[in-house]
Amino acid sequence: MHIETSLNDAIGTDEVIDLYRANGWSSADKPTALIAALRNSHSLVTARIAGKLVGIGNAISDGHLVVYFPHMLVHPDFQRRGVGAQMMALMQERYKDFHQQMLTADGNAVAFYEALGFSRAGATVPMWIYAGTEH
Repeated sequence: MHIETSLNDAIGTDEVIDLYRANGWSSADKPTALIAALRNSHSLVTARIAGKLVGIGNAISDGHLVVYFPHMLVHPDFQRRGVGAQMMALMQERYKDFHQQMLTADGNAVAFYEALGFSRAGATVPMWIYAGTEH
């Protein structure tokens, strides 16, 4: 299985919505906003296997000191095969000299991100105003 990752890939609306729905992410219910958000991110990483979009993630950044990774998802059929790790490696290479790399992880994703060098942020508490039920 050859995983092709890119920071320069073009994305199609249908393939992105299919990927978000496969993961149960509620942002798929706002396709226009989701596609605009992804395309206007500081960085967008994709993973494809035989041309099929199997992973996507984005970064929001000030371009110098701080980067936040709000979305990083892999199709359930391709999880635990190195797709997410390969996408994060590209992102971390791009932002390796930044003062802060931040994300919010829950459930099984916590161990995944810890394996990539992320750690809990001291006594900080994640907070949000959120209009969805899941991601």
